[in-house]
Amino acid sequence: MVRKKSDIKKEKLLGAASDVFAEKGFRDATVAEICSRAGANVSAVNYHFGSKEALYQETWRHSFSESLKAFPLDGGVGATASAEERLRGQLTSMIQRIADENNRDFFIAQMELINPTGLLQEVMQAELIPMRQQTLALVRELLGPEASEAEVQFCEISTISMCVHPMVMQRIARRTQGRGMPVVIEDITAFAEHVVRFALAGIKAHRIKGRTP
Repeated sequence: MVRKKSDIKKEKLLGAASDVFAEKGFRDATVAEICSRAGANVSAVNYHFGSKEALYQETWRHSFSESLKAFPLDGGVGATASAEERLRGQLTSMIQRIADENNRDFFIAQMELINPTGLLQEVMQAELIPMRQQTLALVRELLGPEASEAEVQFCEISTISMCVHPMVMQRIARRTQGRGMPVVIEDITAFAEHVVRFALAGIKAHRIKGRTP
């Protein structure tokens, strides 16, 4: 199928916007720079998206979608696998996704956290809340039916934090070219395996403790 020129131009705009928004955030990014990088006229943003704000939202959604194509949420682990293996797939995929230098949605989100606009709240919630619900469901399954919702949430937060925080530090260290911030993780695969083992051991220990009279 032959792609329309308008579709190709729109995709180029999204690609350029993902780079600019990830580097500068919404407020410091300009339509002129985005269009220049995309090789488009400055009117192209309004034509294809309606506004800079709409472009920002669609850019994050597009970047997130592309990231999930590269690193599927389930990590390639089927629904019939054990809860342990399904959690392994999710966590490994998350770590690889954040660590990927081609990932833009994560850094756009980080820039939004640093200088919030509120523009991404709805689009991010629509995509991220279902993801979190899946992880909570897995943690709940591993903890067992006697676990309280607070216990499930605490274990899920602890587990996700192990995936996200080190990767943020890793990427900041690379972006600052090591200025007082050493790259601490050389082997992402080994780190992902460590996080999975640590998380599963912690959940198991928590479950056993909960059963102790």
